[in-house]
Amino acid sequence: MTTATADTANSPPNASRCGEGLGGHLRVTYDKENPMHQHTADTDCGPPGAGSAKTTGALSESAPTSRAEGYEAVQRLLQQAVIQGGLPGIIAEVRDGDRHWFGTAGVADTRTGRERSQQDRFRIGSISKTFVATVVLQLAARGRLNLDDTAEQWLPSVVHGHHHDGSSVNIRMLLNHTSGIFNYTDDQEVLNRSETHTPESLVRIAVSHPPTFTPGSGWAYSNTNYVLAGMIIERATGRALAEEITERICRPLGLTGTYLPHGSDPTIHGPHSRHYTKLFQTGPGAPVHDATELDSSMFWAAGGMISTAGDLNRFFGALLGGRILPPDQQHDMFTTVPTRDWISNAAYGLGVTSVRLPCGETVWGMGGALFGSWSYSYGARGGEQMVTANVNGDWGGAGWDDPIGVFTDLLQAKFCGPSGT
Repeated sequence: MTTATADTANSPPNASRCGEGLGGHLRVTYDKENPMHQHTADTDCGPPGAGSAKTTGALSESAPTSRAEGYEAVQRLLQQAVIQGGLPGIIAEVRDGDRHWFGTAGVADTRTGRERSQQDRFRIGSISKTFVATVVLQLAARGRLNLDDTAEQWLPSVVHGHHHDGSSVNIRMLLNHTSGIFNYTDDQEVLNRSETHTPESLVRIAVSHPPTFTPGSGWAYSNTNYVLAGMIIERATGRALAEEITERICRPLGLTGTYLPHGSDPTIHGPHSRHYTKLFQTGPGAPVHDATELDSSMFWAAGGMISTAGDLNRFFGALLGGRILPPDQQHDMFTTVPTRDWISNAAYGLGVTSVRLPCGETVWGMGGALFGSWSYSYGARGGEQMVTANVNGDWGGAGWDDPIGVFTDLLQAKFCGPSGT
């Protein structure tokens, strides 16, 4: 999962606390691609009225008592994340077949006290990878490309230099992170030299470093893999990646709140909550910055998309349920490889992950973490049961090291309850 953090030496001097604007977009660079190992910070100031957090929960229709109790358990966790954990706001949408439950706690805007809503759009980080992988597999199903095609075939001389060899890296390796190509987001110094980036410039950063391992011989999360996958999609179709995602996924599924921004567009179009970050500083005095507007060109195919909880549940429900890909490509997507130095008890397919919960249940989906916005969207293998959650802050508290701990507890409440909720 891509997680952006800021080089604090380059933070604007007028950066203010508790959600007040920075007077411009934040310029960001990555610390690590793995949010499980990010630094954490205790909040120095919660949202207005954090001691009595605003909370709501709504169900599309009446539910059996056991299921309603499960929703209540989820709602209690949302409240705890805000009141004890100090997060600005959190939302969760649960899908049980035709039933939909939505809950929220905290606020969308710490200045106005506006509540988070079901229509809120937010940056989804590495969940973008699932959309990109889905488009690649749809193209494979139509014979436009093959997963065994090499990067060199589609992007001649792009993966080249410092022992990188695009003729030894195939598309499948890009999608399951076994390519060994260096992760461009690990080079903060070079990323910080430019205020905006093109996909080609991101790949050039990557290939200026030696590969992590020989292609196919290991596993390492690399955002470069999905930048290359996005470039291959554009080469194969002759259209922009954003258009392909819209035409092949968003429009057919009615995902009206989901899109990939064009270029370096820093805004979130439509209703949205503010995104707050502590720049991963620790200590009680760490200031809170508003990171809602930021240049998304650094993330692009690796993590630049925007969506809603409802759209993500609909997308993953259809994907897990086999309603987007043909059987052969569905098999390809959900064939996993072991991960290393990543999320505990996780395996990686083609843009999707499986996570074994502490109770022994396994859920499927993807998570994403971007500057001030962390999200999880996971469900049962058949897609009938889904949970999507988002927090608009990137720190932990109340025993949670970071928002991943909150999300894991939410999945536990949904999938490991007395009756499976």
